[in-house]
Amino acid sequence: YGADALQKLRAAAFDMVLLDILMPGIDGYGVLTQMKADAQLRHIPVIMISALDELSSVVRCIEAGAEDYLPKPFNPTLLRARIGACLEKKQLRDQERKTYEALVESQKLLAKELAEAAEYVTSILPAKVTKGPITTDWRFLPSTSLGGDAFGHHWIDDDHLACYLLDVCGHGVGAALLSISAINVIRSQSLPNTDFRRPSQVLAALNTAFPMEAQNDMYFTIWYGVYRRSTRQITHGSAGHNPAVMVAPGGRVTSLASKGPIIGMIEGMEYEEEAAPVPVGGRVFLFSDGTFELLKTDGSRMDYDEFEAHLGTPSGQRGDLDATIAWARDVQGGKPFDDDFSILWLAFA
Repeated sequence: YGADALQKLRAAAFDMVLLDILMPGIDGYGVLTQMKADAQLRHIPVIMISALDELSSVVRCIEAGAEDYLPKPFNPTLLRARIGACLEKKQLRDQERKTYEALVESQKLLAKELAEAAEYVTSILPAKVTKGPITTDWRFLPSTSLGGDAFGHHWIDDDHLACYLLDVCGHGVGAALLSISAINVIRSQSLPNTDFRRPSQVLAALNTAFPMEAQNDMYFTIWYGVYRRSTRQITHGSAGHNPAVMVAPGGRVTSLASKGPIIGMIEGMEYEEEAAPVPVGGRVFLFSDGTFELLKTDGSRMDYDEFEAHLGTPSGQRGDLDATIAWARDVQGGKPFDDDFSILWLAFA
């Protein structure tokens, strides 16, 4: 009986089924159809048994998913050969399924670990300051699960505030690990014989601490600045990074540029530092090149000067970073960002 066959198939594990087309109750085609609709049974190979005058029914069963068929009366040698071939194919499919299930489980675990890592990267970014003489805001949109950008700010002493943004080459786990290491070194001020109030010294010490050959040939760029509260002056240096931008009340923009090679490329490099006054109500923007190296809808690339000009607009003057992100998305026709989009501002009352 077909119903009995289905009951037994669901109650125990079977490697193969020999299924007659003509059976009381549910016929062979009905049993086959129910097996292929059942996730528990659909992987069991089925060999149909039929009389020669039932060939059209056999074709119907093959189309429904049967592996093979045997005519009645069947030859024992042919039966063993067909059964052996079906069992071999089932073993291969079972192994493929186990491999696929293991891969899916591995991907789930990897996704979970990447999510935890991304959460950790975000957790080391600075708290946004909403009150006081110096306020801050930032946005961090990594282009992959883990980005290579990182940034921060901290008080070195009562008079000096450091601010910095770095961009590691590439994306993914390796880039994230290097950016975290560098940020933690800066934040903890653990570079030896370094005055963290002097950008030139900080950049030179980072270059010594993170040589490319010791970082799997990875490098990073960084802009590092120090604001001195008593003089309202910001001293800054750059290692291959695009300049920060200072926006004065009214929208006048100043590029805070200084020259220097990327971190880790050339041993023993010396770095320059520059200084600029910060006006009352001024706002300093630090950002990665992923914010402005955008592919426009006409196929051209936006450049630094266009982004700098945007920061002088009313939304830039207000520090409305959501508006800046929306503007950047519009520039490239709503497409996802190809690179990490990281931007931080500090406003000085």
